Amino acid sequence: MEEGLIIVEPAGKHMKLVFKVKKIIALEKTPYQEAVFAEIEGFGKSLLLDNYIQVSERDEYFYHELLVHPAMTMHPNPERVLILGGGDGCALREVLKHNTVREAVLVDIDPVVVEFSKKYLEPLHKGSFNDPRVKVVIMDGLKYVKESPSNQFDVVIMDLTDPYAADIAKPLYSPEFLSEVKRVLKPNGVVVTQAGSSYFYLNEYNYVLESVKKNFKNTAEYWFWIPSFGLNVNFIVGSDVYNLWETVKSMDEILEKRGVTTRFVKARVVEGLLKLGVIYP
Repeated sequence: MEEGLIIVEPAGKHMKLVFKVKKIIALEKTPYQEAVFAEIEGFGKSLLLDNYIQVSERDEYFYHELLVHPAMTMHPNPERVLILGGGDGCALREVLKHNTVREAVLVDIDPVVVEFSKKYLEPLHKGSFNDPRVKVVIMDGLKYVKESPSNQFDVVIMDLTDPYAADIAKPLYSPEFLSEVKRVLKPNGVVVTQAGSSYFYLNEYNYVLESVKKNFKNTAEYWFWIPSFGLNVNFIVGSDVYNLWETVKSMDEILEKRGVTTRFVKARVVEGLLKLGVIYP
């Protein structure tokens, strides 16, 4: 292997990825993790937390478009949106594309990551933090939801650390927490969460799935392989009123009406991923 800085990142329980770092742009220690903004060979400018790639400019749109737009188009008029996690601002960028949105509240526990992202990740989040519709709250997402009034949001987007990656994240995937999420949603609200990898971490994925199913009448599952993550990432949506299997057929028309442009997500793509089913080991 050529000389230079490399990052060895676990992708699954029995597999690791090796990335070559072309340039370290910025590095900061936070009370919770180490944040690095670097240029990674083959993936471009990337945010890493504790040596795990969170976003890369080459492929982040796969993840963020799939996380945001199916849930947003399920709701006929999403005006107030809550994002839990997502301190890099990329999910926020996608939410703000919908012209129905009047307020987007982003709650992240780590102020350093948010400020780091504001300063260095503008090429990725496109200045989303400066949008007047945005409110950023530095707080534990679990505490924020528990202390919030009921019936506040149309859509809740959970862009959290993987359920198997850190103990601090696991309580936010519990049935009890999803019950609190349901409480802060309006009766016709929609929740979406990334749920780790069903192929590499099946037990953890099933835990998240059951938590959503225990709280919402309608659920749907889909996944996509994210190259810079080296694994399949699963997504789960839940609602008592809307069903993604039914609303996906109108996705293109809804996106066009709201002025949303996407690089990857289209009705045929999401419908195909729904029909593909969950990938198991």
